[in-house]
Amino acid sequence: MSKTTKAAKDPEGRMALADHLRELRNRVVKALLAIIVFTIVAMFYHKRLLDFLIAPLPACGPDGKPTGGMDHCAEISNIGLTTPFTVMLKVSLTAGVVAATPVWLYQLWKFVAPGLHRHERRYSVTFLAVGTPLFLAGAVLAYVVMPVTAQMLISFIADGVTSIVPVEDYLDLITRMVLVFGAGFELPLFLVMLNLVGVLTGKRLLGWWRAMVMGITVFAAFATPSADPLSMLALAAPIWALYFLAVGISLMNDRRKAARNPDAGLSDEEASEVDLTVESVEGAESVGGVERVEASAPIPASRRDQIDDDIT
Repeated sequence: MSKTTKAAKDPEGRMALADHLRELRNRVVKALLAIIVFTIVAMFYHKRLLDFLIAPLPACGPDGKPTGGMDHCAEISNIGLTTPFTVMLKVSLTAGVVAATPVWLYQLWKFVAPGLHRHERRYSVTFLAVGTPLFLAGAVLAYVVMPVTAQMLISFIADGVTSIVPVEDYLDLITRMVLVFGAGFELPLFLVMLNLVGVLTGKRLLGWWRAMVMGITVFAAFATPSADPLSMLALAAPIWALYFLAVGISLMNDRRKAARNPDAGLSDEEASEVDLTVESVEGAESVGGVERVEASAPIPASRRDQIDDDIT
């Protein structure tokens, strides 16, 4: 049996559509396998994780009244026979996605990397080293602002009424916040990486600041479940700061590229400047202010005839 030879990779990263789809499938499968592995590990600790996630919710005391000086409280309830199993899966899956952040970020970068130049692929380590802490920072921020969000939502009920919160609804809420906050913190990193590979310039990013601030604000308003401005600003303000930090890094990177190569900022449709300075030719004789250069050898007659034919 003859062995099939594997096709050589294009050094410039060019691939057919079928190869792109196959590459996407492989990257998605590897990311899902990592999430499944971490999810299985998290199943053994799902009770501790559930207690950790429920902790931000303002709990009621033995007498049913709020504790800790809060105005309202809530009691977690379990409705349905299969709810504990569903809760275990949701808690474990959320922990698996967060724990597998370096893996799926790496697979995402490797899917994009073949289309980059060789000198641009060295940013893989930077992408992972910065992307993972950013996502985790967003997840931690979501957990920190959760008590304020929960207190704000519970405050809409009448005084003296105890709020009973189904555990599934609460998990859906906090899972959404963790994933949205983490994804929002990744936006500045993608902007910086697009600048490093030459897709966006720092000047263009700076020119978008009004639209970006408005877009981040709208994103934070829809991403946060409560209507209070504090939760919205808790998500929007760090992303604003990270966006302007990304703009500063992009501007410094553009300045470094310009110092190394003056034509680095030109687009594909722009032509670089041509030096039209006339320089003297070595060995030329000046006759009447005009430099003349003697031919090293006379042009044959046949060649002169061919030149005349080409001219005519």
